[in-house]
Amino acid sequence: MTFSLIPRTENFFRLLLGVCLLVMVWPASAQFRVEVSGVGMTQLPIAVAAFRGDDAAPQKLGAIVQADLERSGQFRGLDASGQNLDELSRPELTLWRQKGADSLVTGSVTRLADGRFDVRFRLWDVARGQDLGGQSYAVVSGDLRQSAHHIADFVYEKLTGDKGVFSTRIAYVTKVAQRFNLWVADSDGENAQSALTSPEPIISPAWSPNGAQLAYVSFESRKPVVYAHDVATGKRRLLANFRGSNSAPAWSPDGRTLAVTLSLTGGSQLYVIDTTGSGAPRRLAQSASIDTEPAYSPDGRSIYFVSDRGGSPQIYRMSSNGGNPERVTFTGSYNISPAISPDGRLLAYISRVNGAFKLHVMELASGNTASITDTGADESPSFAPNSKLIVYATQMQGRETLMTTTVDGKLKARLAGQAGDIREPDWGPFQK
Repeated sequence: MTFSLIPRTENFFRLLLGVCLLVMVWPASAQFRVEVSGVGMTQLPIAVAAFRGDDAAPQKLGAIVQADLERSGQFRGLDASGQNLDELSRPELTLWRQKGADSLVTGSVTRLADGRFDVRFRLWDVARGQDLGGQSYAVVSGDLRQSAHHIADFVYEKLTGDKGVFSTRIAYVTKVAQRFNLWVADSDGENAQSALTSPEPIISPAWSPNGAQLAYVSFESRKPVVYAHDVATGKRRLLANFRGSNSAPAWSPDGRTLAVTLSLTGGSQLYVIDTTGSGAPRRLAQSASIDTEPAYSPDGRSIYFVSDRGGSPQIYRMSSNGGNPERVTFTGSYNISPAISPDGRLLAYISRVNGAFKLHVMELASGNTASITDTGADESPSFAPNSKLIVYATQMQGRETLMTTTVDGKLKARLAGQAGDIREPDWGPFQK
């Protein structure tokens, strides 16, 4: 049995059908820029004053903090230009209330004698007239952006009660000419570092639960093989190189096992392997269909996956120990690429609608489903670790691009370069 596919739908199915699509992408040196569109239901008005010393620093920390907060969909940035404030200033809160601000962030960045930078900030509740605290960091130049992300995390958690994800990382794959790259970048797409480069395709990056490793599929052996890459050291180890194809790695929440798609018996089926590389693969279900794209539930008790056992690709769920699957998606004849929110409430997936591939979100408790994009070539959704945002790849105005969206689809941010393509993003966990 085969599926009828068009380019940019789902890499695992292309892999199973022996199709490997090679595309042009942005140069590795290209910078992303953040473009936010849409309006959330409730946005907190916040002013982020330019940090004292920003002009002499390699990074504009205040601007990075504001961009992070706006991209979350929870905040509306206000103009704070022309204000000379730092973390020691006592702002005139009446003035900021008149400007419409509920909150205010001030800070400074100072170069130290040893070449590092001293970063300090303070958060004010303008409406209540309260000092909500602040922090300080001594960082090298290369960590200035990360310090800004930590500040945005602090502000986000103080004002919303939810943990911020700005200091987390994303992984994605690019191809330039005949060279593939696996990149690790900040959550806003900036500060990308090459984790791996290869003349053969790299697909399906998947973060380990502790954020220390990336599993991925490489074709350097002239067939798909699964590796684990240590992000800190650059070392890698072989995880799955069984007879036939080895694809679609998905970590269990405890990091001890990996669900993979293997063609040991000729057809592509789901197996579980030990992440230490010991023991034989254990098959999860007996089926004559194509089963692929496993994704663990946050509690590790269930595995969601895609199968054509009903005649067309649909998303199913079964026990992580194996057993009889139950169908999850019933709307539409083609549903692939399941991703489960870390809080276990939502399922994101790609559905083909009138020939277009669109990102959908389902509330698992009720089964209520909504299409949350206006684009028609969406792929590879992945939730932020706080379950509030989704990163995915798509096509806009003829350009392949990376997007984030709130789970209701009301606010989106495009992380765009000059030209070309990036794909298969995966959002990493909270940093330990």
